[in-house]
Amino acid sequence: MADMQGLVERLERAVSRLESLSAETHRPPGNCRDVNGVNGGVAPSVEAFDKLMNSMVAEFLKNSRILAGDVETHAEMVHSAFQAQRAFLLMASQYQQPQENDVAAFLKPISEKIQEIQTFRERNRGSNMFNHLSAVSESIPALGWIAVGPVASAASVFSVLSSGPGLPPPPPPPPPGPPPLFENEGRKEESSPSRSALFAQLNQGEAITRGLRHVTDDQKTYKNPSLRAQGGQTQSPTKSHTPSPTSPKSHSPQKHVPVLDLEGKKWRVEYQEDRNDLVISETELKQVAYIFKCEKSTLQIKGKVNSITIDNCKKFGLVFDHVVGIVDVINSKDIQIQVLGRVPTVSINKTEGCHIYLSEDALDCEIVSAKSSEMNILIPQDGDYREFPVPEQFKTAWDGSKLITEPAEIMG
Repeated sequence: MADMQGLVERLERAVSRLESLSAETHRPPGNCRDVNGVNGGVAPSVEAFDKLMNSMVAEFLKNSRILAGDVETHAEMVHSAFQAQRAFLLMASQYQQPQENDVAAFLKPISEKIQEIQTFRERNRGSNMFNHLSAVSESIPALGWIAVGPVASAASVFSVLSSGPGLPPPPPPPPPGPPPLFENEGRKEESSPSRSALFAQLNQGEAITRGLRHVTDDQKTYKNPSLRAQGGQTQSPTKSHTPSPTSPKSHSPQKHVPVLDLEGKKWRVEYQEDRNDLVISETELKQVAYIFKCEKSTLQIKGKVNSITIDNCKKFGLVFDHVVGIVDVINSKDIQIQVLGRVPTVSINKTEGCHIYLSEDALDCEIVSAKSSEMNILIPQDGDYREFPVPEQFKTAWDGSKLITEPAEIMG
């Protein structure tokens, strides 16, 4: 009996100790103990973040203050967001992991800063620095790496950082997705309700005929009198049968290997299909880009290049920053082009359907067209785009000394 009483007492002491440890683990951060024992210093993870703040972030702030205006205001918001993230990392490095519900509250200041940065961009669509504001707004969500996935969740940040040195740092944020084709998400035309639906509509059409089979001449009633005598009955083209010796053989189109490569000074983008993530980011002024036989795809060219040629492409979208020479569109169909910076000339030849979105800096661009139709130039106005058609018909008259040509008014 005495042995049993001693065992019960030992169990009670063990339960009390477990309860004490549990309360210590779930204590609010303000009362948590410093698990790293860091007094007067910071953890290696926070020290690494400080190096980032003192280098690239500081350089960004310095250059933004030189530009001043909207860019400087936006940059100060970014600085505040980084400071909020540092405060979170510092807390995570010093205290044990809190409850999952508490983590959301700790992340709220960072979330609010990100929302503030994106809201400022939306409210300043008419700014001359709108492209700069957009670039920052679209990249600032990278601060959310601390809440991405089960490996790098915000709660696990506490677990990793509070376990002391010797463990690997959290994984880097995932790379950003492909840039959208058009910055103007609020476009109100029915034909293009949003930039995500733009190419979804263009990609309609030919897809509906993919399941149809070609009918050969020997199966056509008007070319085969024997079929008329049979009341027009013939084998269904969907059923298998042995073709006659005179039946022409069908040849499937040859598939080419997609190309996106730099050869010397020329970027070759060829035979790309159903790709909306094509990006050329490492460019130089002396380089040119040649885009050939690409379909249902989108390409972004960053930086400044000499010229761009789009040849034999269908349902193709191009976004670029700066071109010092000319953008040439030839023998193509359903082309969408967005200019983020400047371009002096756009030439359109033998093309059906070409829509060009100009930036504020590219309004002096000259459009040269020949043997083309369905061309539209979209001009930014009041935070939106206004569409202007390019004339396709002209009238010419002799004024006594020379020929005078001007656009013809289309009579309804």
